[in-house]
Amino acid sequence: MSDRDHRPVAAFGGGRSIDAIQADFRDRSYIADRSLATAVFLALELGRPLLLEGEAGVGKTELAKVLSAALGAPLIRLQCYEGLDVNAAVYEWNYPRQMLEIRLLEARGEASHATTHDIFGESFLIRRPLLQALESRDGTAPVLLIDEIDRADEEFEAYLLEILSDFQVTVPEIGTIKAERPPRVILTSNRTREVHDALKRRCLYHWIDYPTPQKEYEIVLARVPHAPERLAREVVAFVHRLREADLTKVPGIAETLDWASALLAMGATQLAPELVDETLGVVLKYEEDIRQVRGETAGRYLAETAAARG
Repeated sequence: MSDRDHRPVAAFGGGRSIDAIQADFRDRSYIADRSLATAVFLALELGRPLLLEGEAGVGKTELAKVLSAALGAPLIRLQCYEGLDVNAAVYEWNYPRQMLEIRLLEARGEASHATTHDIFGESFLIRRPLLQALESRDGTAPVLLIDEIDRADEEFEAYLLEILSDFQVTVPEIGTIKAERPPRVILTSNRTREVHDALKRRCLYHWIDYPTPQKEYEIVLARVPHAPERLAREVVAFVHRLREADLTKVPGIAETLDWASALLAMGATQLAPELVDETLGVVLKYEEDIRQVRGETAGRYLAETAAARG
């Protein structure tokens, strides 16, 4: 990102507005429609977490990054995965340091008078992303990104309820730690499984769909500004045709941008069948999909999209 990307705008620091959010996101090369900008506005104004669902690659994670830059706030990211637990997400104890402290107490002859607080104090606590977000002390509430919550176990979802309801976490040996400045929370889900209703009730919700061709064209020009307009339109049209095909995994916006960047790096100014065949691995991620599209099918898709554009 440029220096401009990291500079917060006045509208975010004072009276926010939906138009200001939409305009500032656009300045940072993120094209958000009004419904998405409204969801962000309400999440900020109401202090509620925002759950973004949609297919992979439609810009859910990127929104949290852009919001962080717009607010001038640090971004704290928790990447979810199967088996994620409290030790990796919230906190764990620094056992080597605790053992060292016990040895020092024994060496000083103070072990018999030691209490739990001597080795379970905050100085022995290793803060993971969720606790870091609650304890932020730099004067600015951070943006907490809980990415791909659908990949975590339902047990972890249940643990999040206290954090998302009251912005606090309980450490049995210390007590309850409550955020002085609650973080702005963005959760994302690719909907590989349904997120539990109890978690959804604590969040505002927005579904991010694949963009229209015109919107995706604007995104390409914003994120790959040196791409020729003809190439950008042809790339977008071809990707939209791919999304209509029976593929294992259709490309998202991220793949559209990668493809436009790759073609630009190759000096292309327009699509041709041979060029599509050579670069399909940028936009498609499964060998069976590449085999299905490469060759005659790619040529037919190009002809179809060219005819549709007139």
